[in-house]
Amino acid sequence: LATLLTGLRNQPTASLGHLLPEGTPTPLIPALLLIETTSLLIRPLALGVRLTANLTAGHLLIQLISTATTALLPIIPAVSFLTVTILLLLTILEVAVAIIQAYVFVLLLSLYLQENI
Repeated sequence: LATLLTGLRNQPTASLGHLLPEGTPTPLIPALLLIETTSLLIRPLALGVRLTANLTAGHLLIQLISTATTALLPIIPAVSFLTVTILLLLTILEVAVAIIQAYVFVLLLSLYLQENI
């Protein structure tokens, strides 16, 4: 949102030019402006929701497996080695997902900045 406002303040014609493609028929201009503005405002929200969902899903999966392991450990001690291995692999996967998410976040942020500033 800050990049959009900065772009509108520094280069209003260039920023608004992204909202309306060249050669747009006149009757479609109001609808396109509304759709493109909504899309522009929803982008940061969608990015944040995707980041939160991906990271929360990994944490939840690790928590569920570790809770199940704690409950099953007194009943079936042989399972502990397998579940600890699975938890270790899931933790490595979680770190990899966090790195990829950080890369995607920075890449999209730089694209948004290029578009607006």
